[in-house]
Amino acid sequence: MTVASPEKLAEALDSVGYLADDGIATAGFLALRLGRPLFCEGEPGTGKTSLALALAEALGMPLIRLQCHEGIDAAQALYEWDFPRQLLHLRALEASGNGHLDVETAEQSLYTERFLLSRPLLKALQTAPCVLLVDEIDRADDEFEAFLLQLLDENAVTIPEFGEVRAEHPPLVVLTSNRTREVHDALKRRCLYHWLEHPGLGREIEILRRKIPHLGEALATQVATAVHRLRAMELLKPPGVAESIDWAQALLALGKSELDAAVAARTLGSVLKYSEDLDRVRAKLDKLLA
Repeated sequence: MTVASPEKLAEALDSVGYLADDGIATAGFLALRLGRPLFCEGEPGTGKTSLALALAEALGMPLIRLQCHEGIDAAQALYEWDFPRQLLHLRALEASGNGHLDVETAEQSLYTERFLLSRPLLKALQTAPCVLLVDEIDRADDEFEAFLLQLLDENAVTIPEFGEVRAEHPPLVVLTSNRTREVHDALKRRCLYHWLEHPGLGREIEILRRKIPHLGEALATQVATAVHRLRAMELLKPPGVAESIDWAQALLALGKSELDAAVAARTLGSVLKYSEDLDRVRAKLDKLLA
């Protein structure tokens, strides 16, 4: 799908349920037009991962996701060799040669695409055009960031036993970070950058109505307003949009059409995830819902 402008991209994202503001739409458009990775930072729950999912759906591209974690390495992210199948192949060659094996020929036959297990990064290069989501890159370590640089620079990787794999069409790469640590400048320089804020009140109400079509406007407004007040409090984990949606769905599941102190106290576990936050908020429920 070809996108002519940020406004057209915003319309495409809107059609799949993602309400993009001007900044997000412009960043996404430039990443597409310039062929550059898009690095998205922001608090948890601001829609960074959802943006990549929506881009894939709106653009009609497959989504390939790499979830980062502490200790992730090239074998988990790029490729592995299928050692059991390679061993069976060697035994088959030996059997067909009546016990005699040409070592050089056997070795060459082992390191082919037939035995290559593609992990997300390699699969993205082989599948492109696609959307490659490198989620929560801040959870990975410095060595993994350095490993990513060739892929971001050249849309290619080198596998020692196999050779270079280069994407015929570069993937649209979206990297996300919750800023649990600073990502190195070398990686950021290769990307377009966008900081995602929590949505404004009006936009959050619209998101709730879009995600939960049978949610009434009054309840959507009450939930969004309460969540915005929660974010202004000194909480260990301020709620994101996902928690707003969970809270509204919990209220509907209980058959509620409005949010009052009693039902808020019973359902705070839908929107807050730490006992300290629950205690702090329960003591101020009247102010929260005023």
